[in-house]
Amino acid sequence: MTEQTLGPENFARQDEGDDALFYGEPRLVTHIDDAACAALANAFRDLLPSGGHLLDLMSSCVSHLPLDVAFERVCGLGMNQVELDANPHLSERVVHDLTRDPRLPLDDGEFDACMITVSVQYLTRPVEVFRELARVLKPGAPAAVSFSNRCFPTKAVAIWRGTGHGDHARLVAHYFTQAEGFETPEFNDLSPNPGFSDPLYMVSARRAGVTGAPTG
Repeated sequence: MTEQTLGPENFARQDEGDDALFYGEPRLVTHIDDAACAALANAFRDLLPSGGHLLDLMSSCVSHLPLDVAFERVCGLGMNQVELDANPHLSERVVHDLTRDPRLPLDDGEFDACMITVSVQYLTRPVEVFRELARVLKPGAPAAVSFSNRCFPTKAVAIWRGTGHGDHARLVAHYFTQAEGFETPEFNDLSPNPGFSDPLYMVSARRAGVTGAPTG
């Protein structure tokens, strides 16, 4: 996949209306089933640093964090205040529209890890957002992008709607590579019970640079 394959038409959406209106109605639900939620929490247990400062980007009413691991800080950035307020994992809540402005209202090197959970398909300027992720993460910090087979189809970008899971993984890896600030991305199939529960996949990459100790 090359930069030339990703013209503006690839990030067109069926519904180009104001995202603030679309996401204005709270959706206090999980977007993957219980088995996939548990698999994601297990993956986070292994990947995210205990006691660390986490960024839950494109957050909602749940962060899927393992209940037996303590984190010093979990900052949720999402589109709906009610959803963020309902998320018990969050210590901070920021309402911000990445379609309007891909810049993160956060300081350089604030976070020990970042998660984008079943939402990457809605990014219309993904490489810009991933560059911002590289800016706000500490060297060596992991960024974990998970996805399944569910989405709001009218808000998912064209290239996501027109491709399958393997291409989705390559696409997310491409975002990391084009952002120029991450080590080589890794792919993991986290699907807990193929054929009987929601599929679940993760592409992760660490912020390039010398690894430092987590804050906390």
